[in-house]
Amino acid sequence: MIASGPDLLRLVVLPVFAWAAWRDINTRRLPNRLWPPLVAVGVVALAWEAIQLPGFGTVEGRLFLVQVGVSLLFIAPLGYAFWWLGGFGGADAKALITLAILLPTFPTYSLGGLSLPLVDTPLGVFSLTVLTDTVLIATVAPILLGVGNLVRGYIEPKAMFFARPVTVDSIPDRHGKLFETPDGVARGLDLDALRMYLRWRGSTLADLRADPAAHRDPTTVDETHEPTDGGTHVGPRTDGGLAQSVADSAAEFDDPWAAERFFEEIDGSAYGSTPDGLRDALELLASTDRETLWVSPGLPFVVPMFVGLVVAFTYGDLLFGLFGWLGVF
Repeated sequence: MIASGPDLLRLVVLPVFAWAAWRDINTRRLPNRLWPPLVAVGVVALAWEAIQLPGFGTVEGRLFLVQVGVSLLFIAPLGYAFWWLGGFGGADAKALITLAILLPTFPTYSLGGLSLPLVDTPLGVFSLTVLTDTVLIATVAPILLGVGNLVRGYIEPKAMFFARPVTVDSIPDRHGKLFETPDGVARGLDLDALRMYLRWRGSTLADLRADPAAHRDPTTVDETHEPTDGGTHVGPRTDGGLAQSVADSAAEFDDPWAAERFFEEIDGSAYGSTPDGLRDALELLASTDRETLWVSPGLPFVVPMFVGLVVAFTYGDLLFGLFGWLGVF
């Protein structure tokens, strides 16, 4: 027998997360409808596995209850806590909560004479193994980014492990954050917030760079548009061009770039940005004569989570494997 029925059923998570990782890379957005079917599969698999047990009073039954309890009462709330503290996006939290329901116990698969996963843990909470594998894999990303920048000759100690240079003209189609401000290298504006502003104003980055004085003057903002959520996949790149323009002027404005008005009209947050942060980014984009700026790509957590799933289903627990190699266990 290759695997038990519940363990075979749980394999559906791999193609679903493969698609989720691909979509997250391209749009940084995952639909809410993605998670309920996986949760339903998890509930069915959990009930199926429980029915197959000889009884909850046995050693096997008590271990099952402990594994399910740790997964549902620790791993699932951990996903919510990471989101509440700002460490996770909403989709990342839902993904982890879904995995806690779907993968509480360690699966076993037989392929020829090979039994997978190769390395398990004494407690055997599979969602915890997926989480630790994901975290370990995610820590490699900054190293790879830094090495890639080094190979290409982009050396900036403050930025090269967190960002990469991209052409200014390509920024409207990028995901992540500006990793520069007018004062130098530093974490700056979320590019989704930049797209929201440009769509709200009915302008483009090319328009802004061609005539920054007109954009800096808040009186040139007449009709405004739906800002959307700033995603690259939502509607057109912008909602049109400016209806009017003014000549360069040294005049000071009460609300440069109409930044305050933008935040008032969207009636909410734009990915943690502020009017001052938006103005700094717009000044930088409008005034720079460089071809490239540092942009942090921001690796979506669902991507290393998918890789962590593949590793967990095949190799097993990376942390326990490392401990075994070091002779700790």
